[in-house]
Amino acid sequence: MKRIVWDQPERIMKFVAERVGEESFRDYTALGLEKDGELTAAVLFTNYTEASIVMHVASDGSRHWITPAFLAATFRYPFVQLGVRRVTGLVRADNADAQRFDEHLGFRREGVMRQGTTDGCDLILYGMLKSECRFLQERLRAALQRIS
Repeated sequence: MKRIVWDQPERIMKFVAERVGEESFRDYTALGLEKDGELTAAVLFTNYTEASIVMHVASDGSRHWITPAFLAATFRYPFVQLGVRRVTGLVRADNADAQRFDEHLGFRREGVMRQGTTDGCDLILYGMLKSECRFLQERLRAALQRIS
C-alpha cells in the first residue's frame, strides 16, 4: 500500500540527498511516498522565498511510482499552501531520465548552472509558474464544472 509521508523530513532529506549526489540539505521541507514502509519517492523543498521555491525530486529507480495524490500534494504545497509564483527544479546534466521527467511534468528548461553540484557536475535549471501547472489547473476545471 502506498501512502504520503509528511512527518519525517530528515529521513526524506537523506533519501533525496543520496540520490541526487549531495551530502545533505539545510532549511528544507519534505514529503515522501512510501510503499510497504519503504520510501519509493520524495520531494524536498529548499530556498523558499515569498515568490519561489526549489524542488528536488528523487525516486528509488522503480517505474510507476507516481500517484495522482502524490503529484497533487507535490504541487499544491508550494503553489497553494505557500503561495509561491514559481517552482525551480535543478537536475544534474548527466541525468537524462530526470530531465525528461521534469519536462514531462511541465517544467521548462531555463538555463545551466555550471559546476552547480558539490562534485562539479553542471545543473540544468528548470522552472514552472503557477499558471503553467496542469496539476492545479485540472483540479480547478473539475471543481468549476461540478459547480456549474
